[in-house]
Order: sequence, then C-alpha cells, then structure tokens
Amino acid sequence: MKTEKKKRYTVLGIFLLGAILISGCTQNKHQEITNKNSEISQTPKEESVPDHQHKHTHDGEFEEEDVQNRTLQDWSGDWQSIYPYLLDGTLDEVLKHKAEEKKDKSFDEYKEYYTTGYKTDTQRIIVEENTIEIVKGETSQKAEYKYDGYKILTYDSGKKGVRYLFSTVDENSGAPKHIQFSDHNIKPTKAEHFHLYFGDESQDTLLKELENWPTYYKSDLSGADIVHDMLHHH
Repeated sequence: MKTEKKKRYTVLGIFLLGAILISGCTQNKHQEITNKNSEISQTPKEESVPDHQHKHTHDGEFEEEDVQNRTLQDWSGDWQSIYPYLLDGTLDEVLKHKAEEKKDKSFDEYKEYYTTGYKTDTQRIIVEENTIEIVKGETSQKAEYKYDGYKILTYDSGKKGVRYLFSTVDENSGAPKHIQFSDHNIKPTKAEHFHLYFGDESQDTLLKELENWPTYYKSDLSGADIVHDMLHHH
C-alpha cells in the first residue's frame, strides 16, 4: 500500500516538473518572439532619420550649429552644366511637373526663372584633389584652391542655404580667384550636383549673387538621367 502511494506521488511529481518546464520554454519562446518583433519595428524608424534630416536640409531648414566644414573632395569629379539641357527642352518635363505640383508659377514662368538661374558659358568643371579646372569651349583654366570657410545665407523666404568658399593659392594663375559651392548639404557629403559661383572681385560680392546659379551634374549622366534624378530624388 505504501509502495503504491509512493509511486503515485512520484508520478505526480514528474508530471508537475514537466508542466513547469513546458511553461518556462513557452514563456522564453514568447519573450524571444516579442524581442524580435521589437527589433523589427524599431529598424525602419532608425533608418528613416537620415532621409528625413536630408529633406529638411535640402529644403533650407536646419540648425546653424549643425553646419560643418568640408573639403574640396566633396565635389571631386568631372561635372557638366545642365544649361544646354534647359535650352534644348530636355528639362521641360521637370518644369511642367514643378508647375503642376507647386502651382505658384506657370511652366513659362519656371522656364524663364531657370534660364536665368542656369545660364553659363562654362560647360564643365573638373575637381581633382585641391585643383579646380574650368572649361569654356576649347579653353580651360586650372588652379589650386584653399578653403576659406562657409557662409550661411538667409533668404527672403526665411529658408537658409550654405555656401562653401574657396580661393586660389596663386592669384596670378588666370583662374577665377574666388569660388563658392552650394549643394544643399551642410556637412561632409559627396555631392550629387551643385550650384557654382565664381569671380575675381571678392567672396562678399559673390555672396550677393542670388539670381544666377549655374548648376552641374556628373558628366557621365545623360539628359534622361538628370531628368530622372530631378523628378525622383529632389
């Protein structure tokens, strides 16, 4: 009798132990799934932050204390003016889209605005190490440049922009003495395109130029590539 009673207690103990182990495994598995779901839900938020910040910077919205110095290497490469694409109608699709989306100017008004903005006789810009070569037709001017810092501009619209300033090491090189880059970025970043201002008077004189901003994209891009970039990346 005592033996049978002992057996029943033993079986009951084994059953309870098994139940506890199964419960623990289920709880651990549930915790593991919960943790994985938490990680998955957090990932998109973390990845979306840089894109969100870039959009605000591109739109002229940023904190001045976030602006950083940059080197000429951010604009290294061979670049082409997009003014010819405006003149031959390649960029008309972009201007029509802008007119329909913003509804603040007609297509013709945008065409006139960008004709003034993009106008230039400098077809190519080649930036290599600390040198900038400016190509006009069959002639070119090349010089070494040094960094002069940056200037933050506040426009009538309330939006802001940053220009990065460079000047020639040798003032007798024949190349423009002062050059300014603006590419909607405010910290070290490889440029995808940029607006260029250059001349011999002074950096302050160039900073006052707000209507003519020759714009350059990589020389290996076709007109169609540039249209696609303008429509989908900006």
